[in-house]
Amino acid sequence: MAESARRGRTRGGGGAARRAERTAVSFETARYIERNIPNFEVLNEEALEIIERNAETILEEVGVNFPDNPEALQKWRDAGADVQGERVHIPRGLARKLCATAPSTFTQHARNPARNVEVGGRNLVLAPVYGPPFVRDAAGGRRYATMADFNKFVKLAYMSKWLHHSGGTVCEPTDIPVNKRHLDMLHAHMTLSDKPFMGSVTEPSRAQDSVDMCGLLFGEDFVQANTVMTSLININSPMTFDEVMMGALKVYAENNQACIISPFIVGGAMAPTTVAGTLTQVLAETLAGVAYSQLCRAGAPIVMGAFVTSIDMNSGAPTFGTPEASHITYGAGQLARRMGLPYRSAGSFCGSKLPDAQAAYETANSLNMGLLAGVNFMLHSCGWLEGGLVSSFEKFVMDADQLGALHHFAKGVDMGENGQAMDAIREVGPGGHYLGCAHTQANFKSAFWKSDLLDYKPFETWEDEGARDTTQLASLRVEKLLGEYQQPPMDEAIRESLDAFVARKKAEVPDSFM
Repeated sequence: MAESARRGRTRGGGGAARRAERTAVSFETARYIERNIPNFEVLNEEALEIIERNAETILEEVGVNFPDNPEALQKWRDAGADVQGERVHIPRGLARKLCATAPSTFTQHARNPARNVEVGGRNLVLAPVYGPPFVRDAAGGRRYATMADFNKFVKLAYMSKWLHHSGGTVCEPTDIPVNKRHLDMLHAHMTLSDKPFMGSVTEPSRAQDSVDMCGLLFGEDFVQANTVMTSLININSPMTFDEVMMGALKVYAENNQACIISPFIVGGAMAPTTVAGTLTQVLAETLAGVAYSQLCRAGAPIVMGAFVTSIDMNSGAPTFGTPEASHITYGAGQLARRMGLPYRSAGSFCGSKLPDAQAAYETANSLNMGLLAGVNFMLHSCGWLEGGLVSSFEKFVMDADQLGALHHFAKGVDMGENGQAMDAIREVGPGGHYLGCAHTQANFKSAFWKSDLLDYKPFETWEDEGARDTTQLASLRVEKLLGEYQQPPMDEAIRESLDAFVARKKAEVPDSFM
């Protein structure tokens, strides 16, 4: 489902009307992707069974740690696990049995129902970059992120046609105290956009604040009956589930809100150097994490995650867009489908310091593998730079533009009467051309995906316009989108209640930057 609103549209006919339509402000958002292409699978049945068997062996013999969390340890004891200190040994089959209560698909509701997303199945939901402490733009270079930067990214995500989701910590606003910035970030997502968004996970009380603010936005009863947030719970690989993340997970699960259970792995540092070994660890960790979510509340919506990169063995820096990362992403998708769980992975990953050719190559590899791997929720789908340390304004719009190509590719091949185009072939015949034929005239507006950013002009025109490269064009597009931004309407009573909640919570505790 798509919706649009336009302003400044000129009445008239012919070329004037078409020019007005092309320049009108558009807030159209594409519906989440529904794949009509097959998933790419790299593992055969024997390989999948070996990985599944080895993952169960890890859970039973090696175990996983739940440090500083006596409540979690007791839940595992009650479920039948062997708990030794803070190490939980999970009998073969127990984790998979607990995971069976997690739904295979769920709806995340937006405050604008037209922007609701379905997570799971053949669907792909695209969300922006998450977590960088730095931002970069052409004018100011690399710098610590501020709340003003955060607000701009939320607006850009709202204005971006191919993004279905507002995301979460699109950058870390370092000018706001650590213990209060989650309130400002949530307020921005709720008021500056009407797309779905993510909650805070940096402390269990902040997760509860997220739930409480959603109660004001959607109504408390609606929140308890429906999923309105999808939040990121990282596993401290290898095989450690820290109490902060598990505390946030517990809050969300008990309130029927979705969590992405995701190992954070740099291969060779946090997991073995081999693809099969890393996949085994990923599966063991996600089995334990998803199972624990179901101990908190059976039926809580969950996404199985896999954030995996390789490593430069000379410098120790993470690398992106590599063949090994692709193998793991494809394989983890197969494992997630066998578990019947939605799958999160991939993104606009790159290690480059600038939105340059390296960034483009690595990002293209990473985005395409996500589409073909059957990913259902793609965090970091635009804006990622410098190994996730930087949210780039220019790269945000460059990546967001390319997400349109994913939408178009995922449609698959039209084999209907129009797609077969036999009438066009008969009309043109040998030696003719198709530019003026009826089929072309009927299809030219929608026949090919076209970038809203990249330059296709002849050399002379490009040179006359300043010989601008893609980064310069992206800077202009950032400026254009922010200049055209219009805040989505909100009930004034809801806005006032959110404002009051944020002000009260901030006043209750002193500022802390730790």
